[in-house]
Amino acid sequence: MRRREHCGARQRTPFSQTRIHGKPSILSETLKTAVIGVGYLGRFHAQKYAALPEAELVAVADPNRGQAERVAEECGTRAVTDYRELLGAVDAVSVVVPTQLHHAVARDCLSHGIHVMLEKPMTTTVAEADELIALARERNLVLQIGHLERFNAAVLALNGVLDTPRFIESHRLAAFNPRGADVNVVLDLMIHDIDIIQTLVRSPIDKIDANGVSVLTAEIDIANARLHFENGCVANVTASRVSMKPQRKMRVFQNDAYISIDFQDKILSVHRKGEREIFPGIPEITSQESLFESSDAIRDEIAAFLDAIRRDISPPVTGEDGRLALQTAIRISELLASAPS
Repeated sequence: MRRREHCGARQRTPFSQTRIHGKPSILSETLKTAVIGVGYLGRFHAQKYAALPEAELVAVADPNRGQAERVAEECGTRAVTDYRELLGAVDAVSVVVPTQLHHAVARDCLSHGIHVMLEKPMTTTVAEADELIALARERNLVLQIGHLERFNAAVLALNGVLDTPRFIESHRLAAFNPRGADVNVVLDLMIHDIDIIQTLVRSPIDKIDANGVSVLTAEIDIANARLHFENGCVANVTASRVSMKPQRKMRVFQNDAYISIDFQDKILSVHRKGEREIFPGIPEITSQESLFESSDAIRDEIAAFLDAIRRDISPPVTGEDGRLALQTAIRISELLASAPS
């Protein structure tokens, strides 16, 4: 038996949020914001801040003056080439700079009392991530990590569907884009699925097996990792940035159910063991497919960041979440680097 339904874009919170600081909320205030790094992705961040009524986009910062001025004109704000001009002048920032600069820029902002929305991967080392988490906690600031797939409508709909995942398989395939080639495919693409999987399984990783190869860059461009969790769940994760046909899919198997998530087309399919048998010993399989309307995940991500600041609650994707995904991605990367070529 199969059912299909069309669903509107969901505005549910990606998993759970809690009050973190005990300070009074500032729901009535407009937050002064800025974007540091306005290349391909940072430009979208600037557009969202400019459009959200709860934010005032004070400035955009980029060492490329021409790019900064183009985005500033488009968003009706001012451009600076040195982000340090903004320290002390804004309440919150998106940091969308190359990965190697994440730690230094985010640390400067947090040290000056600025809430930070930090793109993934969070940093290049776990020690750097720990420093940012500690600094945000010490200053009572929101530190949100940009794991955008958490805001995918099909992922949000998993709440209430999943029970205890036993086996997970994911494929994230993309055409080559030099924009992400400063890191390997694990930190560029696979980390999205690592974050989702670890959030769903909620168990420490016991063992990792991994293999991968470089194809177009000096870094690993296609990789597969097998994650063995302490609770018995196993996840088989594949990521490639040298594919002709893009694909972003995950399948989750649990007792009596199989769940399929198509991140790209925003489709959630749930197949369950029915109560009756179609033949002796052969159960009926019931299927329900939910198609979600397209939503603006970057807008939702930034709106959630601002909401966490205004209501003094933990963000949907915390620094600890970003650290956990980074730690696993680094473990996989180290295995790949140590493998015989």
